[in-house]
Amino acid sequence: MASKSFKPSRLSQSSSTRSDVNESQKVTFARRTSSGRYVSYSRDDLDSELGSTDFANYTVHLPPTPDNQPMDPSISQKVEEQYVSNSLFTGGFNSVTRAHLMDKVIESEANHPQMAGAKGSSCAIPGCDSKVMSDERGVDILPCECDFKICRDCYIDAVKAGGGICPGCKEPYKNTELDEVAVDNSRPLPLPPPSGMSKMERRLSLMKSTKSALMRSQTGDFDHNRWLFETKGTYGYGNAIWPKEGGFGNEKEDSVAEPTELMNRPWRPLTRKLKIPAAVLSPYRLLIFVRLVVLTLFLMWRVSHKNTDAIWLWGMSVVCEIWFAFSWLLDQLPKLCPINRSTDLNVLKEKFETPTPNNPTGKSDLPGIDVFVSTADPEKEPPLVTANTILSILAADYPVEKLSCYVSDDGGALLTFEAMAEAASFANIWVPFCRKHDIEPRNPESYFSLKRDPYKNKVKPDFVKDRRRVKREYDEFKVRINSLPDSIRRRSDAYHAREEIKAMKLQRQNKEDEPIEPAKIPKATWMADGTHWPGTWLSPTSEHTRGDHAGIIQVMLKPPSDEPLLGNADDTKLIDVTDVDIRLPLLVYVSREKRPGYDHNKKAGAMNALVRASAIMSNGPFILNLDCDHYIYNSKAMREGMCFMMDRGGDRICYVQFPQRFEGIDPSDRYANHNTVFFDVNMRALDGLQGPVYVGTGCLFRRVALYGFDPPRSKEHNPGCCSCCFGRQKKLASMASTPEENRALRMGESDDEEMNLSLFPKKFGNSTFLIDSIPVAEFQGRPLADHPAVKNGRPPGALTIPRDLLDASTVAEAISVISCWYEDKTEWGQRVGWIYGSVTEDVVTGYRMHNRGWKSVYCVTKRDAFRGTAPINLTDRLHQVLRWATGSVEIFFSRNNALLASPRMKFLQRIAYLNVGIYPFTSIFLIVYCFLPALSLFSGQFIVQTLNVTFLSYLLGITVTLCMLAVLEIKWSGIELEEWWRNEQFWLIGGTSAHLAAVLQGLLKVIAGIEISFTLTSKSAGDDVDDEFADLYIVKWTSLMIPPITIMMVNLIAIAVGVSRTIYSVIPQWSRLIGGVFFSFWVLTHLYPFAKGLMGRRGRTPTIVFVWSGLIAITISLLWVAINPPAGSNQIGGSFQFP
Repeated sequence: MASKSFKPSRLSQSSSTRSDVNESQKVTFARRTSSGRYVSYSRDDLDSELGSTDFANYTVHLPPTPDNQPMDPSISQKVEEQYVSNSLFTGGFNSVTRAHLMDKVIESEANHPQMAGAKGSSCAIPGCDSKVMSDERGVDILPCECDFKICRDCYIDAVKAGGGICPGCKEPYKNTELDEVAVDNSRPLPLPPPSGMSKMERRLSLMKSTKSALMRSQTGDFDHNRWLFETKGTYGYGNAIWPKEGGFGNEKEDSVAEPTELMNRPWRPLTRKLKIPAAVLSPYRLLIFVRLVVLTLFLMWRVSHKNTDAIWLWGMSVVCEIWFAFSWLLDQLPKLCPINRSTDLNVLKEKFETPTPNNPTGKSDLPGIDVFVSTADPEKEPPLVTANTILSILAADYPVEKLSCYVSDDGGALLTFEAMAEAASFANIWVPFCRKHDIEPRNPESYFSLKRDPYKNKVKPDFVKDRRRVKREYDEFKVRINSLPDSIRRRSDAYHAREEIKAMKLQRQNKEDEPIEPAKIPKATWMADGTHWPGTWLSPTSEHTRGDHAGIIQVMLKPPSDEPLLGNADDTKLIDVTDVDIRLPLLVYVSREKRPGYDHNKKAGAMNALVRASAIMSNGPFILNLDCDHYIYNSKAMREGMCFMMDRGGDRICYVQFPQRFEGIDPSDRYANHNTVFFDVNMRALDGLQGPVYVGTGCLFRRVALYGFDPPRSKEHNPGCCSCCFGRQKKLASMASTPEENRALRMGESDDEEMNLSLFPKKFGNSTFLIDSIPVAEFQGRPLADHPAVKNGRPPGALTIPRDLLDASTVAEAISVISCWYEDKTEWGQRVGWIYGSVTEDVVTGYRMHNRGWKSVYCVTKRDAFRGTAPINLTDRLHQVLRWATGSVEIFFSRNNALLASPRMKFLQRIAYLNVGIYPFTSIFLIVYCFLPALSLFSGQFIVQTLNVTFLSYLLGITVTLCMLAVLEIKWSGIELEEWWRNEQFWLIGGTSAHLAAVLQGLLKVIAGIEISFTLTSKSAGDDVDDEFADLYIVKWTSLMIPPITIMMVNLIAIAVGVSRTIYSVIPQWSRLIGGVFFSFWVLTHLYPFAKGLMGRRGRTPTIVFVWSGLIAITISLLWVAINPPAGSNQIGGSFQFP
């Protein structure tokens, strides 16, 4: 195939620069030679060269001859891709984008051909230090039979300028196997289309060209029978399928009519709704109604029966009870329609990975997924934890060529960078081992820590040997990761000392007689290849701090080959990987640019930078978002999520939320860390409405939903209150004339179905790469059009085409879009991507999607999809709850308040979001109510005049209905009673501590404009290696503990005072004492886990502390009785006498 020559040292200018800097922004491609010298290169844009001539979309095959040795374009692109993967790209605001060729990324040797810094043979031509081109296995591609090692540049020079003579054996090049070795020629590669089309437009047109395959048989000839069956075509009166006048239904002009036989043919869904049994759900709904009636009657009775003896006590209690009833109603109403769902992975495999007439090879037709992993601080988020998460992603059971992983390092730390490189190196062993033996879970730390028998259900005879070897390698891998901080520090000190010596020598040469002062050189952090790290230095200086550094992108693992790459028997390999796919998914390290004076918007800003960078580099139509400590526990989790996205109507699903499951929680779950009531009750209930809320991790997004577009057919599903039949027909007619790809990309409330593409730069920025990728991502994310009932589908086989190879201009463009200035004057963070303005950006982002009419789905898998860690320390847990509650208060005081939601949001979904913003305010009433029993005991009064039968009956009815509702919730959700009780306890602990602080912080921000700062939740374990729950017993003081401690102390003293008062009074008021003591015990029982947390480790609290606490409580109670003795008594003893 003829093409223009390509030099691997060329790099294009970034095409998506902002208008104010596009004149100065250029890309420099530099490589560091073995002597330490830097050589810079420049080149014209490859796309402009290929697109300078108009080509037709056909393939020309020229037979290779001795005088014609063409280099296939795909080979030249693979050469550049190899250079790209070995380059560290940096750049940003008013700076040159550089691609620094790295000899090595880590101290240890890179042993996978896809990995950055992979070792290769050097060119044997004198003066040339380029690498010989290699194939996917890392084997050198040598064009001559003499096996003379020559790089691609020197080979082309030898063919064109040297008369086709091999520099090694001086013989003419013969027919070589070069093309066959490097490229799979089973699929003809089309020549580039006309120059007016961008790269993304070319890809979209190539995918859509597969539609013609629908009308062709497997042999490639025109299939008349199929054409008759699936179109309006007829042969005459004898045709068995004869369309009636007007088609088979309500089809419009020029639409494809489907016969009734086609519409009625069997069609297997990918998912099913599993309704809760009526025997459980009907009583549950009835009890909600009964309790609502009882609460209403009780409050009416309370308002009408005042306690004249203590009107202040009565007033406070009634106000609190009314609020509690309102809060309970907000929480209970969205639970009216809980559902369960199930997926069928066999149907997914049958539809997308089974040979069909449209996909004869059975190559995967599943859409691509970009996985985002976010980390910010390697001290609080250990690199080993992040590395294990990366390894579980790389080993996931999903088509390798369709999977990409992006790691966002918001701290710009070299420690994280090298830890990711080590993980990529270890993946060469771990991933084939997982595929060969079907390992679960595919996180090595969790797998090797399993308590169960690791050999169960393993049938391959070499499993024991393989496992032992991989375990040994993993132990060495952990040692390397844990030693990285010291290694980086020692390396940097050594290079710094060398630089100081050089500087002093230079001073001596320049100033021979003058006294020499010590040279002041900034203490840099050095990479493994002996160059400065462009991110944050260990000793921060200007342009190298956490908030001031360049943007960095490193392709750790270059994109895999399009076809499976099966291992072979190799004695040098650690394990036998024969017939195992050894390819690894694309792995990219990203650290966005940070500069002083810019608001970087924390995690939400980092996520949006990944959205843009991934759109340019891989453009997966779906995005899986994971925290660095949440790893893939079920290797088929992504397939389960894809079942919902690819099912009928799946194009209206914005995200699939998976439940969060945690490891390392103490067996009693003292602080309700598992949060099962929320994840198994509330979220399942929301799934029956418009969908669950987004909880920040374990969520599979549709990319175009993150871009702020409305769901397809939004006007059909939400016609609005004022729609009528007159405007409807006109709208339908305009939709029929609108191209289908633009009809699915709709934004805003306007009735124009066709998007104005000229407005896209104002929304998404000036990157043409990014804007061109949007319709491609939308098309690839559509369900399969394998049945007439599937609307807005794509043709089968459309996603089996090879991906575009990475080139330097693409990565340079990605550097441009992660610059700190890129979001200026755009809608990123306002309407597009993760939404800014709240510390709980996850809830706001999900709310915006639901507000536009999208639906979400809750996917509970048999085997947990993801697992992570949660803080088991009391202080860390309270700070975590504080951050969530603070975000809720921010939401309540913002335009994201559910009271301002659009008509597209369902009523009960609106109630659920309203409760998200309101629940922290319950803390005000909760604290007052927790003090009421103590005030009652101190004053000798109660919230009611007397404990009569009516009050006790209402109290009994409210309590019994609450218990019965809890039992039924446990029944349909599958949680345990202990988990429900732990949730109730921590609701009061959090409500009297973190929630109150969140309300105060939120009010300060709204009234005084004081910004809220939050600390990152630590993912590191305690120092005690012998006890995995050591963190549970650590007592770290925080001001959040003051309100609960005060409540406990006051209630304990009040009980003592109340008992003393009643015993020594002339006329004991036992009913008031019982009422006050009962409610005080209710408060103290809920606060028991908090009190236990304050005691620290069992046995470490001295007994004298409890003795003195009891003595102080008794002393205070006696003093209270002495100061304020009971009425009718002038002495402490009163009329009480011992028998």
